[in-house]
Amino acid sequence: MTRILFAGGRVFDGTGSDPFEADVVVEDGRIAGIGTGLDGDEVVDCAGTTLLPGLFDCHVHVTVSDISLIKQFQKPFSYQFYEAARNLRSTLELGITTVRDAGGADLGIKKAQADGLIAGPRLDISIGIISQTGGHGDDWMPSGHCVPLTLPHPGRPRTVVDGPDEMRKVARTLLRAGADVLKVCTTGGVLSPGDDPRHTQFSPAELDVLVAEAAMQGKAVMAHAQGTDGIKNAVRAGIRSIEHGIYLDDEAIDLMLAHGTWLVPTLIAPIAVIRAARAGAALTDEMIRKAEDVAEVHADSVRRAVEAGVKIATGTDSGVGPHGTNLEELPLMLAAGMTPGQVLAASTSSAAELLGYGDSLGRLAPGFRADLVVASGDPYDLAALPGRIREVWQDGVQVVAPGAAK
Repeated sequence: MTRILFAGGRVFDGTGSDPFEADVVVEDGRIAGIGTGLDGDEVVDCAGTTLLPGLFDCHVHVTVSDISLIKQFQKPFSYQFYEAARNLRSTLELGITTVRDAGGADLGIKKAQADGLIAGPRLDISIGIISQTGGHGDDWMPSGHCVPLTLPHPGRPRTVVDGPDEMRKVARTLLRAGADVLKVCTTGGVLSPGDDPRHTQFSPAELDVLVAEAAMQGKAVMAHAQGTDGIKNAVRAGIRSIEHGIYLDDEAIDLMLAHGTWLVPTLIAPIAVIRAARAGAALTDEMIRKAEDVAEVHADSVRRAVEAGVKIATGTDSGVGPHGTNLEELPLMLAAGMTPGQVLAASTSSAAELLGYGDSLGRLAPGFRADLVVASGDPYDLAALPGRIREVWQDGVQVVAPGAAK
């Protein structure tokens, strides 16, 4: 077995500690050693760089490439899968080697990546977004037409449900289709036409059924949860992560701390909607207004969650914004009160823990899978990080070479 020595650089090990000078040896797809005086059959010169664990994005939509309503009508059904391949490649070039898809990617996309048919981060998938009638995932428009960002098909079943019995059925259907996690909307949202981000969706009884069904299969639930009461309902039901968390109050934060609930802020998401509207995307006035209304309060909520010690993992909602710009989230997390080391830990070891990879990914440590990012310059200069990704390695194989990243 070839031993690859990454020599002459610094190491950010994913724990949040400051980078330190060390070499890293990779053998048979795993990290064999970290320290000095190490040897290898091949040497990667890392002078002037820092080695990071492969990054995570815990909230993406790889089959969504544009939120303009008109463009959804103009693309043939299968076009989304070719876009997904491009989107995954763009994400990988940023050093993101693992993602959790929050609705859209099906088992075929996950398997294509795992089998090497397409390049990209490994995928955890939710397949579809569980919504009540008239909820955030119900694509009904006032015209009576439905304009879905992701069309149902045999691998992506319909997910609009009402009542505990329908919730149980759709949970089992998604798990049968290969879902690694179940995604539910417990509040309204920005890009849904008939609801409000502050409004609550699904009853506690419905959420209890969902969490129980997931738990019986060893799976977790993630919740699109923006309004205060919907966040609390999700936390009380035992949902593992709150996605967005726009309207957090003190009680919601205390509940998250008590239950060990994660927050995936996606601070870039409302900003991306506003940018898209300004660039001419066909969005309704209501969608644009909601994005503008939530952007500031969102940042304040995340800031208070950070101060209180809520567990944070990085996510971007990419698909709402362009894929390949995921790392724009990191300076926003820094502005919300996290240190650079905390932001990078939220993008590595903490995210790995959230997704259940804490014993194999997200850290540079002996025995861990060899997902590595070689970044030039100061890794704590988060705004400049996207342009400094030099190489990306996944399970000990180089998947992005110098000069390939954009």
